Amino acid sequence: MLKRYRMPAVCTVALAAFLVGCGSNTNVGLIQITPATQALTAGQTAQFTATGTISHGKHPPTHEDVSSTVTWLSNAPAIATVSATGLATAVSAGTATITASMAGATTATATVTVTGGGVSPDNDIVSLTLIPGSQSVDLPNQSSQFIAIGANAAGSTVNLTGQVKWSSSSTSVATITSSGLATGVGKGTASITAIYTNPDKTVASAFSTFTVLSGASEPITALTITPGAQSLSASGQTGQFIAIGTSGTTGLSEDLTNSPQLKWNSSIPSVASVTSGLSSGNGVVSGASAGTATISAIWTNPDSTVVSATATVSVSLTAPPNPLLSLTIIPDKISVGDLQDTGQFLVIGTFSTAPYVRDVTNSPNTIWISSFPDYFPVNSNSGGTPSASAGIVTAYASGSATIIAEYTDPATQTIQTATATFNCPLQIPDPTTHPPTPGSCYAGQTGPLKATLTVYGEGLNTTNWLVTARSATGTPDVIHCGPGWAAGGSTGGSVCVGIYPIGQTVMLTAPAQTGVAFGGWTYNCTPSDANGNPLPGPVFWTANGPNYCTIALGATNATVGAIFNNQ
Repeated sequence: MLKRYRMPAVCTVALAAFLVGCGSNTNVGLIQITPATQALTAGQTAQFTATGTISHGKHPPTHEDVSSTVTWLSNAPAIATVSATGLATAVSAGTATITASMAGATTATATVTVTGGGVSPDNDIVSLTLIPGSQSVDLPNQSSQFIAIGANAAGSTVNLTGQVKWSSSSTSVATITSSGLATGVGKGTASITAIYTNPDKTVASAFSTFTVLSGASEPITALTITPGAQSLSASGQTGQFIAIGTSGTTGLSEDLTNSPQLKWNSSIPSVASVTSGLSSGNGVVSGASAGTATISAIWTNPDSTVVSATATVSVSLTAPPNPLLSLTIIPDKISVGDLQDTGQFLVIGTFSTAPYVRDVTNSPNTIWISSFPDYFPVNSNSGGTPSASAGIVTAYASGSATIIAEYTDPATQTIQTATATFNCPLQIPDPTTHPPTPGSCYAGQTGPLKATLTVYGEGLNTTNWLVTARSATGTPDVIHCGPGWAAGGSTGGSVCVGIYPIGQTVMLTAPAQTGVAFGGWTYNCTPSDANGNPLPGPVFWTANGPNYCTIALGATNATVGAIFNNQ
């Protein structure tokens, strides 16, 4: 009986060994890809499968899925890419060959033909859409996926989620990965930006919002109302106030005018009322009767701390002869992709008399303001030159700024304001791809972009000396250093600073001052004439003034001193 059962046991062991051998791909000799051909439109995906034929000596060959073992390769990644597991993604119109290979085996190929809205130099993306338009999560650390869909001029679309540059306006609220996955950090709302750069370097961008409903939020520590004062007619004329909040944590500024956390109040509603609590259109003040009212904006942080700001409205009984009815900035947002890129805003006014619609971008009555003037300066045109380029913003840092246009009616001195957003999102590059590609406001891309110019006075005069200088965008007397400055009811400091782009030449002026004897410039500044031309010497200044000097700012900060004595 023992002999009767011993043979089947041996056979069972042998069969088990054979089956184990069937599961091994070490003897793969032939590879086949299925399907052999695949037609896709740009943005679509398809799964390829690699099947290996395994020889077993005298036994019949077996077949095994080796998709995760072979090496996948696309000969044209710009047309179609393929993952390590054989998932092909169509990128642009054309044909690509997909190859699967393994050591000791034959190589197999398949073909992917891509049609439709591809991305190529002749088929640029002209618009970008984020799906969904807004997202929210309950708590920090929860995530949601954004998808970026591009469209070309013909209307064909392509999924560009993995090809755009993603950024969050506030990383204290939300972060976002290169694949569009947003994750909550703290309570609040962040703007999500996607930027696609075409082969010809043109850019398409789109915006969405990501809200974290619970958790700790970034507090607002300072609030400013612009303009600080307005004059209106009691005939019901209106004006717009804008509330700009600044975070003490990151220093970022944002337009809070229509936020539900901001409340607007008027000290005397019978003189001037102000809108509040609306979904939009808050901060609009209307004149009702003669007098003066204080307009206040009150912001309440989630921790119940309160920040406030005030402005003044003067209301008269005279009817404005030609009031400005409304002001609009177009476009309402601009996003650029690289440091030192610029964007042009225009401001259009609607009036009660013909011409009813006017471009007041370069009007001498229009003042342009940036919430971050050191990093996103905006050109103004105080002289009113028709060909001037007011409304141009330059990016000298990553992040965003609120751009404000203020128009003062010359007859009534009433003020209308409008706002827009300028954005240059930060994208930290992959260390293996330095320098960053276009579409990234990476601060380390070109080194420092700004330098600080420090000005101070030397000598025996400490009562009425003065040095002035224009801003980087031409605003006069941004630097007004010294006790001789009395414009606007203020006094200049004894040490003053101005921030300028690297490479800019700044001209300092020491105007003629009664009782002041100028004694020369020190440290770096080249004496010049009123046009900035270097003086040939040997006389480089006059005691009675005015005197000038120029300094070209390099990659480091600079200091300029001026000697003043009593006459």
